[in-house]
Amino acid sequence: MQAVVKKWFRDKDSGFLDNGGGPDIMVRKADLVGCPFLKVGAKVEFECHRDKQGLIAKKVKLSSQKNFKGQKNGNQGIKRFPFGVMT
Repeated sequence: MQAVVKKWFRDKDSGFLDNGGGPDIMVRKADLVGCPFLKVGAKVEFECHRDKQGLIAKKVKLSSQKNFKGQKNGNQGIKRFPFGVMT
């Protein structure tokens, strides 16, 4: 699946992914692949699992900008997020 990071709490090493009209998807630092944390607004790819707390994202990695659904031609309209920068 693909989604956008809605919230990231560095002090808790976890956050939430936007799930459109459904419940947010929780993501933990332990489930990140290739990055130490996420930035709000970043696009990610992940596997979605259900547990007793709700929806959980596993194997979360930054999405390649070219493959994200709804992208315009070229790099127009895409804001790039430098790796490791927090807002």
